[in-house]
Parts: sequence; structure tokens; C-alpha cells
Amino acid sequence: MTFSIMLSQMAIGMGRSIGIFFLTLIFSMPLGLLVSFGRMSKIKPVKYFTKFYISVLRGTPLMLQLMVVYFFPYYLFGWSIGNWRYPAIIVGFVINYSAYFAEIYRSGIQSIPKGQYEAGQVLGMSRPQIFTKVILMQVARRILPPMSNEIITLVKDTSLARVIVVQDILYLASERYAAVGIIWPLFYTGVFYLLFVGILTLLFNYLEKKMSYYRI
Repeated sequence: MTFSIMLSQMAIGMGRSIGIFFLTLIFSMPLGLLVSFGRMSKIKPVKYFTKFYISVLRGTPLMLQLMVVYFFPYYLFGWSIGNWRYPAIIVGFVINYSAYFAEIYRSGIQSIPKGQYEAGQVLGMSRPQIFTKVILMQVARRILPPMSNEIITLVKDTSLARVIVVQDILYLASERYAAVGIIWPLFYTGVFYLLFVGILTLLFNYLEKKMSYYRI
């Protein structure tokens, strides 16, 4: 196998890892917000269900959750799962990270003093207006550090795609090449993760400085 072919395959694996990362964020962040609202709901069945959802997903390994999501259609319905690998990875990551994001959202929302809500009511604002115009940016400022930590963790967790043989960058480097004595792809993989995390760290530092205006 020539160097150019290996490099192109590694690039494809890198693209899969990046795809898992962005698709997980796109779906898990809004889902996590909905779960956090359920967690704070005054309707007890909704509150208890979301609390159970969060407890299960935070209390079990992500690797186990990925395997359950992948094999679930086969064992329950007898469906073929040959083309289910990549969607199963996305579904598994989304439901797992939505639980973590939900708790971060909840802690941020509940950390805002009640006086902020009361001030909005005095000004004649509706509840949605109070949330979007008064609370939202303050919450965003408070949850940015824990959110950035979870998002950086997500970058590294994308390597778990190899559990169900999704050929991401780490799978190619370790299973296909290192197994036959080709070591350099492992260093290539390490550089990829370092650069990806470094770019995200710079981005979050920039956002934190820009949002310092919203300190209360």
C-alpha cells in the first residue's frame, strides 16, 4: 500500500470523525435543552422521566450505550444492521451528550437570581421575552466553561466509533496500519486531535472574552 493511498484513507477517516463531532453537537445541544426543561418541569411524570433518562445515560459507559443502540434493531425486530453503523454512532452520541448538556443547561438557568425574572415582569415582559432578552446571555456566559469541557471531551470520544467498526481516523491508524507494523498513522492521529482541540480551545477563549460583558 503506497503512502498516498494511506494518506487519503486517513483523510477519509478524519472526515468521519469530524462528521460525528458536528452531527452530535447539532442534535444533542437542542435535545439537551429540551431535557433540561423537562428536568425543571413542575409536571412530576415529566420531571421523573427526564431525571431517570439523565441518570441512566450519565451512569453507564458510552461504549456500552453505542453497542446497545447498534444491536437494538437486530435483537428486537430482527432487522439487518449492516448499514446501521454510522447512524447508530450518531444516535448513541446524541442521546449520551444530551444528558450531560441538559445538566449544564439546568445548572446555568437555576443559577440566575430570581430578581432577574422579577425585574423582567416589572417591565411588562412575557416569560419568553424574559428568557431570551434577560436570562439567555447570562446563562450562556455561565455555562460556557463546562460546555467547552464537554465539547472538547466529545472530540476525543469520537474515537469510540471504532467499537462498532466505523472506520474513523483512530480505527484506521490502530487496527489497519499499526497491526501490520505501520506506526506513523498513530502520530498523524495524535496531531489531528491536538490541532482540533487547540482550535476549539482558542475559539472558546475568544468567546469567553467576548461574553465577559454579561457577568452579573
